[in-house]
Amino acid sequence: MLTNTTRSYGGVARTFHWLTALLIFANIGLGLAANRAPLEQMALKVQLFSLHKTLGVALLAVALLRILWAVTQSRPAPVHPDRRAETLAAETVHWLLYAALVLVPVTGWIEHAATEGYAPILWPLGQGLPLVPKSPALALTFAAIHHLFAWLLMAAIALHVAGALKHALLDRDGVLARMLLGRPAGSGRTQGGHVLPALLAAAIFAAGTGFAVATQQPAPEAAATAEAGPSEWQVTEGTLGFTVRQMGTKVAGGFSDWAAAIDFDPDSGLGQVRVSINMESVSIGTVTEQARGAAFFDVAAHPVAVFEADIRPEGAGYIADGPLTLKGAAVPVTLPFTLELDGDTARMQGSASLDRRDWQVGTGYDDEATVGFPVELAVELTATR
Repeated sequence: MLTNTTRSYGGVARTFHWLTALLIFANIGLGLAANRAPLEQMALKVQLFSLHKTLGVALLAVALLRILWAVTQSRPAPVHPDRRAETLAAETVHWLLYAALVLVPVTGWIEHAATEGYAPILWPLGQGLPLVPKSPALALTFAAIHHLFAWLLMAAIALHVAGALKHALLDRDGVLARMLLGRPAGSGRTQGGHVLPALLAAAIFAAGTGFAVATQQPAPEAAATAEAGPSEWQVTEGTLGFTVRQMGTKVAGGFSDWAAAIDFDPDSGLGQVRVSINMESVSIGTVTEQARGAAFFDVAAHPVAVFEADIRPEGAGYIADGPLTLKGAAVPVTLPFTLELDGDTARMQGSASLDRRDWQVGTGYDDEATVGFPVELAVELTATR
């Protein structure tokens, strides 16, 4: 029989139940493996996370179909309605499970949509979601919520399995057999009382959300260490950013703490510049901590990068030509830029394409499909004299 009765589960409900269980256990394994995979095996880590996300979307689809089927069916009544506390606990766990089947993949999907260029979902659905902006802060918040909801799901599964084993081994009342084989069990006498378990489950998820948000670790502030020395021109505002391809998608990053000492003669167009960059101030979305690590910028060993260059006119613009010392390596860099002069105010815009391998940034990431080799540097500043 395909449909439910008040004493048994039909074939469709049982198929949804075991398919959901298979997807959950597979995805828990993928998620744990992805989290534990070392950063040195980034390609494997990305593949595991991609499979985890892809299976999560499939689980969400199955869960929604299961819920739609459930609301059209009779629900088998509790076998022991006289055991009120036990029945309330079982009902609450069922509500937790159904809510988690939706909330765990949805929060994970929002985290993914707010993140740029990391471990794509393999379904041809696009990587974004409507109304979800690319935001590292939003991604970190939903990552914390997703992580806690996943543990709530695993706790609910543990309670659900424990209850099923109790019915099978201690009570021997046929509850497990009606989900395994579709056999009828109990009297089929239905009763109300679904509101309180639903409210308890909602309260648990609300408390979990509050706990995840309240205990979220704020991003560490970089110490202000960038000093460039005496300068004829004083930078009043500016940005120092870069973009790199990660998993084929452009990801934007930048440095919040840097200083420039500029000596420049507007009449001749000649000058010198020294830029000091606090490498701890790097930000590149959800992979900021990885960028600070030894494989990339190795901030602990090389906290400051320095660009020292001579400025000269070239064509309709200017170039700054000199070594960029980063991660202990000094490599020549030519930075073309435009300059607008208005009395004692100068506005500059420049860009250059760098190869991260010249400074041994991203050691171990020799596959450009994971992290691109070219890094597009962009700088804008306004300075006064």
